[in-house]
Amino acid sequence: MRHELETERFYLARQYGEAVANAGGAPVHLPLIPDTAVIEAFVSRLDGVLLPGSASDVDPLRYGREPHARLGTVHPLKDETDLLVLEELEGRRLPLLAICFGMQVWNVHRGGSLVQDINSEVPGAIKHEQGAPRERGSHRLRINPESLLARLAGGEEGLVNSHHHQALEKLGEGLKASAWSSDGLIEAIEDTREGRWALGVQWHPELGWESDRLSGAIFDSFLKAARAHASVR
Repeated sequence: MRHELETERFYLARQYGEAVANAGGAPVHLPLIPDTAVIEAFVSRLDGVLLPGSASDVDPLRYGREPHARLGTVHPLKDETDLLVLEELEGRRLPLLAICFGMQVWNVHRGGSLVQDINSEVPGAIKHEQGAPRERGSHRLRINPESLLARLAGGEEGLVNSHHHQALEKLGEGLKASAWSSDGLIEAIEDTREGRWALGVQWHPELGWESDRLSGAIFDSFLKAARAHASVR
């Protein structure tokens, strides 16, 4: 889930659960309780994990950087819980779909780093914060033809929405880039380990699963991997 600091509420946009349910899964919302025993109790019962976006930025101290002047808010409960979930699911080799902030925190968990503010740090960057309507495809992707994402997209190009001011910088251990925007920023990553379904995307497929073929294919593939994991769990 996400953390709303002003009201001390945990929350999550409805589209995440609806996309999972439409693809045949039963969505379970995890509260942001950064306790190892609680996280183990949850994750041990799951067949896959979706790490959603967040209205926050990963604390740059977690990847060895000082805070940039344009760093957004940091939500410690979100960082700590997501990192504990990643630790638990990696050991169990659970299928993972990491979306936007989820992809960024996955990269940090693997020892990678982030661009803290695209507009001030990346010369020639395109617009990555499109605003409303949020589901509109606003920029194109170049996709690695040898990737899982290319199989889901049915080719080497894609059109996606964009809602982020940070991006991946140094890739974490065991991760490979599988898509890029025209300004060279990484838009998708995958696990390099054989037989592992783990995909991170910088855009929001949960906003487009009803009408966008690639978005629907991502959730269908994720749930297929979860069912396969459940069958041998």
